[in-house]
Parts: sequence; structure tokens; C-alpha cells
Amino acid sequence: MRSFHIIANPLSGGGRAVQVAREVAADLGDTGSAVRITFSPGIEAADGLVRDTAAADETCVVVGGDGMVSTMAGPLHKYDVTAAIIPSGRGNDFARQLAIPENIHDATRLAVGGVETKVDAIEVADRIVVGSVYAGVDSRVSELVNAGSGRLPSALQYQVASVRGLMEFSPRNYRVQVDDEVFDYRGFTVIAANSGYYGKGMHIAPDADVRDGLLDVVMVGAGSRAKFVRALPQLYRGTHLKNPEVTVARGASVRIEAEDVMAYADGDPVAPVPVTARALPGALRLLLNG
Repeated sequence: MRSFHIIANPLSGGGRAVQVAREVAADLGDTGSAVRITFSPGIEAADGLVRDTAAADETCVVVGGDGMVSTMAGPLHKYDVTAAIIPSGRGNDFARQLAIPENIHDATRLAVGGVETKVDAIEVADRIVVGSVYAGVDSRVSELVNAGSGRLPSALQYQVASVRGLMEFSPRNYRVQVDDEVFDYRGFTVIAANSGYYGKGMHIAPDADVRDGLLDVVMVGAGSRAKFVRALPQLYRGTHLKNPEVTVARGASVRIEAEDVMAYADGDPVAPVPVTARALPGALRLLLNG
């Protein structure tokens, strides 16, 4: 029988993760498993928490959103610790890609009976992230969400920030190298995606596969801002790839160059461009549906 170490971000979901962690602990305890909870004090604590999990031969249960999962990804890879994800953040896009249930109790069942599955991650700027690396208007959107859109209802945060970001962001000249192929264009953004979803359910890279060892690269050229606002519903359906402004490529390594743009990953700032994102095949061992 597994022993579990629940590591939760106490700020995730506006503090909801605290109650979620306790419910998860109760469910796991009902199976007769040994369970402990740690509420992480911050990013700097992740390595030590996972190192202790490995030393105790425990399964890590990550309670939080995409940012929390990405924070834990590097240590989970480093110490080769098996993990389950309980989505309780604003976006939960990586969990959506992995078909992890939104229901807490259903997600917890995967920690007990899920199939250990290797999935890819991304290395960028000396860190490991899970969903996508992007640089452009979506960087501005993430900045707006992090800076104050939390005052809005959760369902509206990304939509409102997306419209505002499009109104504020000026197109840039991009040079994107995907393996040996180079793309030069003037545009709004580039996304190097391991997971198909970002921005709370936008299906930005509908063909992305977390087990193929490659990144799907979506490049959005310059066009009418009004047209892009009208096209936002397409992002949720994953039908935007047919638009002439959108170019898609696939590769193991993506170098992004542009002027005055911050690269973000899974909702958090990474580094000013240029940056290089590389796929890490099978970097994480997660408990998922078979």
C-alpha cells in the first residue's frame, strides 16, 4: 500500500486548496494509507519537500493549479518521484490535458488506483515546466491575471484579461527556430506547447500530445485586433488553426527571439526572450487513467 505526501499551495484557488488538501487526506486515509500534508511556504521549498518525499518512499500528491504543478515538476523529475495531481487552481489546464477529473474525490482515486504513466515536460531557462512556454500577448494576459484580475469571478478572469491584452499589446518581429526550421514573422505571440490547453481552457494546440517527445509550436501573425477578439471563442474550440494568421510547427527544440517580450510558462514569468524551450520526453511519472 502506498504512503502519500500531500503538498499543497495554500494560496491556490483563492485559498481553496487548503480545504481540498484536507478532503484528499481524508479520502486517502479511508483506504488505510499513511498520509501527511505539507502546505508549501513557497517555490524555494519545493526541492526539499520532494527530496523528503523520495527519502520516505512516498507518493507525492500535488494540490494546486498549473503554477504549482510546474513548481513541483523540476524536483519530481530530479528525484524521480511518482505523483498524482489534484487540480484546485484557476486554470488547471495541464490536468485538463491529462483528463484528470475536476471532482476532488474522483481525482483522488487516481492517486490510489491510477496507472503510473510517463509524460513529457519542458526545459526552459534552467527550470522545468509542464504545459507551455509562450511569449507575446499571452504574456501580457498572464501578467494582468496575476496582477489583479483575481477580483473578477474566476470564470471571467482570463476572458477579460485576453481582450485587454489584445488591446494593449503591439505586434513584434519574431524569429522562431523549431529544430532546424526558421520562421520570421510579425505577430502577436508564439506558444511552444507540451499540453494542448492554456489560459483556463483555451485549446491553443489541439494536436499536442504529452507523450510524443515533441512540442507543438503555434505562431500567431499580426492581424486586426477586432478580428482576434471576435475569434477568441475559436481558441476554446481549437478551431483557430485554420486562420491564415496562424502557423503551426512541431519539434523537440524551440528558440524564440523578439524585442521586449517576457516569456511565460504555465502562468508565471520565466525570462526575457530570447529563450530556448526543449522537450523532456518522459520526464514525469504521474498516476493517470489507464
